[in-house]
Amino acid sequence: MPETTGVPTAERLLSLVDAMAGRPVLLLADLVADRYISGTPKRISREAPILILRYEGESWVLGGGANAIANVRALGGEPLPLGFLGPDEAGRRIRASLAEAGVTTEGLLEQEGYRTPTKTRIVGGDPHSVRQQVARYDIESQATVDDRAREHFAACLKRWRERASVAVMSDYGYGAVLPELLPELRRALREPGSIYCDSRYRLRAFEGMSGATPNQEEVEALCGETLGDDEERLVHHARSIRRQLGAELLLVTRGSRGMTLLEADHATHVPVLGLGQVADVTGAGDTVIGAFSLARAAGAEPIEAALLANYAAGVVVHKPGTALPTLEELRHAIRTDRTPLEAARRARL
Repeated sequence: MPETTGVPTAERLLSLVDAMAGRPVLLLADLVADRYISGTPKRISREAPILILRYEGESWVLGGGANAIANVRALGGEPLPLGFLGPDEAGRRIRASLAEAGVTTEGLLEQEGYRTPTKTRIVGGDPHSVRQQVARYDIESQATVDDRAREHFAACLKRWRERASVAVMSDYGYGAVLPELLPELRRALREPGSIYCDSRYRLRAFEGMSGATPNQEEVEALCGETLGDDEERLVHHARSIRRQLGAELLLVTRGSRGMTLLEADHATHVPVLGLGQVADVTGAGDTVIGAFSLARAAGAEPIEAALLANYAAGVVVHKPGTALPTLEELRHAIRTDRTPLEAARRARL
């Protein structure tokens, strides 16, 4: 495991990227399929004031908690996922995509009556221009953690006991990620274990976690105040939320404003990675928790894990659609853009 220096350096981050290889991470996740249907503009419909597209094709990628799993794998880790799938095409595609990536699917339970959540985006544009989303529709369902599911998850956790030191709860509100399962995850981890949570709607329900990765809008919803660029107020409210949760840290993602890491003794602002024009922020939050948790499993200090998550998210937002970083892209970003690193170093010195 790389030796910590106390102050982040590019060399230290690069050594951590190497150390992430093969690190197991438990993930309890709401699995989502992202479907993209693309076409070229044909004309305005006579039936309604809408654009008619000539169908070109479609693609399926891993979304929601499945994207967090895919990010851990793309960065060299070994995901150990638990979650639900429906007996449908979306569920079959998620299972096949994860298996193709070398991820175990034994923890994924098919549940009758459950429809795999699917976000279908209609994308239009000329073949040689930037494509724009024209519309989106979602298929949503609610899984049930019944006795069969509990027995299945418990059996998997027993087989995986003490393989991982870090777990992730990726909660999109589709039923798989229950706060009462947090103790079961913790018991399955090697000591001292850490559990990080990304919950879109009910972060306060996960009291006792090690840390969380809310975005600024979620922090604003929790505190009932619009914060904008006011870093002082953001830190004030994030510290309050961290204390209420009994968490060691909070990593707040802030879009173009970067990230803010809240620990017991530090509040560190990290600017965004400046690799060029942002193409699509879809799935960036999944990249953050995937990269952060894997880095922690590799021995990274919280600020080092936050920097690696910042670099990884900076890579994917410059790609269209739900995308994944590669290890080489991550290494390249660390070597060529020192802005986030230097900002963190100044804050820690």
